[in-house]
Amino acid sequence: MNETTIHMIQIGILETLYMTLGSTLIAYIIGLPVGVVLVITDKDGFYPIRWLNTVLNAIVNILRSIPFLILLFALIPFTRAVVGTSIGPTATLVPLVVSAAPFIARVVEQSIKEVDAGVIEAAQSMGASPMTIICKVLLMEARPSLLVGSAIAVTTILGYSAMAGVAGGGGLGDIATRFGFIRYQKDIMLVTVALLVIIVQVLQGIGMYMAQKVDRRTIG
Repeated sequence: MNETTIHMIQIGILETLYMTLGSTLIAYIIGLPVGVVLVITDKDGFYPIRWLNTVLNAIVNILRSIPFLILLFALIPFTRAVVGTSIGPTATLVPLVVSAAPFIARVVEQSIKEVDAGVIEAAQSMGASPMTIICKVLLMEARPSLLVGSAIAVTTILGYSAMAGVAGGGGLGDIATRFGFIRYQKDIMLVTVALLVIIVQVLQGIGMYMAQKVDRRTIG
């Protein structure tokens, strides 16, 4: 493997991390509040709003039903309108965020639903405001589960970013497609796959470690 190829793979690693971590951050900015709203507006939530819950559930279900590759191509006009191009790592952020945000909303929703209802009732009995209950009770109590969910989300998004390589999305997936698949260079294919596996293991390991650190049930 020559110096040019090594440099190309190094750039691919950086682009993969940029797409994965960047889209995860933006998707959480959207998905986290949506997940919280899904819980509190549910019929069993402490602030039930049936129509809002129904609309959000429908949007999340529809977006989650569309396979990522189809979404990637379907959003090309929208992606061009947002970032001015449909190829490259920055363009890939758009479909990654659209695909990941509803997934994260469901992860957040499930994590918060694991919080003991008695804790919420205790906070309400003490006169806590809805925002206090959300920030200081729901999200704090659900931290371990949320962090486990974030580890799952980031590795899923990494997989999506690799798929984007078939549409010139950049990163290791793009290198694997152009050199490993189209030109049938096995060495590059094996290296890119190995690097993707390592990145997944590292990101998942960080998420699980952080979850264990904040999980009070593991102390002692």
